[in-house]
Amino acid sequence: MTQVTFIEFDGTAHTVPATNGLSLMRAAIDNNVPGIDADCGGSCACATCHVYITPEWQSKLGEQSKMEEDMLDFAAETKPNSRLACQIEVSDALDGLVVTMPNGQH
Repeated sequence: MTQVTFIEFDGTAHTVPATNGLSLMRAAIDNNVPGIDADCGGSCACATCHVYITPEWQSKLGEQSKMEEDMLDFAAETKPNSRLACQIEVSDALDGLVVTMPNGQH
């Protein structure tokens, strides 16, 4: 199973199992990772699963969709490496992925 690490703004790390084919957001919710609220349930209609992708992983995730890009306009503290965890599908290629979370999501 794929392992993903979510790092809270204060540096607290949560390494959790993630099921291939499901979203990164689902892995966070299923494993009670604080800071990933997923208010919309993963339909890309909020920005409560905002994460930052560490540079070494950005090329493995592909580009943001227009819908994700638009939704990130509503997120606080966006950066060029901002993504919505609900829009990232887990696969074997993401084993070891590390994402961080903004200060506003804790």
